[in-house]
Amino acid sequence: MIGPFYTRDGSSWEPQYLTSMDAITCIGCGRCFKVCSRQVMRLHGVDELGEIFEVSEGDELDDRLNRMVMVVDQPERCICARVCPKNCQTMSTLQTSIIDNTRD
Repeated sequence: MIGPFYTRDGSSWEPQYLTSMDAITCIGCGRCFKVCSRQVMRLHGVDELGEIFEVSEGDELDDRLNRMVMVVDQPERCICARVCPKNCQTMSTLQTSIIDNTRD
């Protein structure tokens, strides 16, 4: 890992990366998506059984869609957790992100 990192006052700092979103807690408000300049998440649909499915433009969803949630495409450093009204993002250090994503 590159570093160490320090804040202006000399305190040690380690960047946090968005690694996952809790689909049960997420209300699909889109605030995180609006502030994310790195395009690390997409809006997905959730059916009545709680199954998450990808939504494409032009899909007819009236019979299938129960609600919408955000899904993380790739771990990335971002500020989206600061704007989430439900605190449904999981943030971790880069080292933890790499370890979690390489497990089988």
